[in-house]
Parts: sequence; structure tokens; C-alpha cells
Amino acid sequence: MSLSPARTERFARHIVLPEIGGAGQAALAQAHVVLAGLGGIGAPVLQYLAGAGVGQFTLLDDGDVEASNLQRQTIYTERDIGHGKAVSARRWVANFDRELQVRIEDARIGSGNARELVGGADLVIDGTDNFATRLAISDACVAVGVPLLSAAVGRFQGQVGAFAGHLPDQPCYRCFVGDAFDAEDCDTCAEDGILGAMVGWTGSFAAMQAVRVLLDGKATFGDPQWGKLHLMDGLKPGMRTLTIGKDAACGGCAGNAR
Repeated sequence: MSLSPARTERFARHIVLPEIGGAGQAALAQAHVVLAGLGGIGAPVLQYLAGAGVGQFTLLDDGDVEASNLQRQTIYTERDIGHGKAVSARRWVANFDRELQVRIEDARIGSGNARELVGGADLVIDGTDNFATRLAISDACVAVGVPLLSAAVGRFQGQVGAFAGHLPDQPCYRCFVGDAFDAEDCDTCAEDGILGAMVGWTGSFAAMQAVRVLLDGKATFGDPQWGKLHLMDGLKPGMRTLTIGKDAACGGCAGNAR
């Protein structure tokens, strides 16, 4: 795929990077990303991946924009309050770059529809806010053979991990958290608070890791870092990385173990 002169000019700062180049930019233009959750993490992820020229998005969120979201969910404005996040996010993309393809879904993600929603993507990025949804997405990604980038944030801490449980020697998200469930007393941003800039740091780092995954085998920047969990501390500030092993007894991907 060759880029038009207009697209070449738009992404010139990427193309001049030897680690990305024209081939890498063309690969991004052909990529399809499913973004689950269009809140504090999903907003900067969408902004930076749209800015990077990712050609196709599927945007998943069943919520509406609320006034309290504006402190950290940077794609929304006051006029979006009361409107669906998926619709508002699609409008943001249309205003930003009309050449990008966007499909939206405002149904709640669960085990019954997750496979259909993530199938055919090059990468799924999960920024949802509960274990039940995250595990349903992880299991679906394993089942249909799509890699997963998981990002989460709370108060002053964030985490971003890349999972490819559909591969024989790689862990899935369930290997990391186990058979967790979404308890009724699960912590929320409303109860515990959240620093908006911390969400932005986590989301923008997730976007950079997404570019790594999408460019695997297509540019030298491509390094998916499967099984690596990056932990971010906004109070220190600092960052450390853990390696997640594949659980031979995992309920999500054990059948893919060697």
C-alpha cells in the first residue's frame, strides 16, 4: 500500500523515523483496532492512534457522557453530556480525520457477544472498568486469535500489559488475574478518585505499546512485548515491568499450551 501525497505529508514526522518509515506508516493505515471502553483510557488511546493514522476502528461503549467525565476523558466536551460515548467518539474521529473508518457498538460487552465484536481485528485494546467485561474480552481474544492490550488505572497508579494467549507459549489476561469476578463492592473512580493526568499517561503509553504491536514484523519499532506488564506510579513517579507467565491450568488459554 502506498500513501497519497496528502497522507504522506500528514504523517511525515512518523515516516522520517527509521524505526517506522513508510512501510510502518502504511501498515498502520491498514490496521484495524477494536477499542473497548471509551473513558479515561480509551480517550487518549483513540486520540493518539487516530493521530498515528490507524486506518480502522471499532469503538465499543454502552455509556453516556457525564459532566464528571470531562476531568479526564479528553475527547468529550460539554455539548456531549447526555449523549452516548460511542456516538460522540465517532464524531470526534470524523472531525479529526475523515479518512479513518469507524464502526461503533453501544451494547454492553459480555460473553455472549464479545467474540463477534473483536473478531477480525489486528488488536483489541481494553480500557473497560470491571473484571467481568475484561475476562469476557480476554477469552474472546483467545478464541478468535486476536492479541489483547490491557490498560487500567486507579488513583495514581496505572498498568499496561500485552497478551497473546492464542499463541502456544504466551499468557492471556486470565493468566494474570485468575478467575476474578466483578464484585458488587468493586472500587470505582467516584469513590477513590483519579488524577486526570495519570489516566492520560496510562492511555498514551498504551497507545505507544499498541503501535509496537501493530508494527510487529513490519518495522523495527515493532516489538509486542507479550507477557510484559508495565506498572506506572504517579506518586514517585516511576515505572517497573513484570513478566507474566502462562498458567498451564488457565481457564482461558490452557488448551493452547505446549
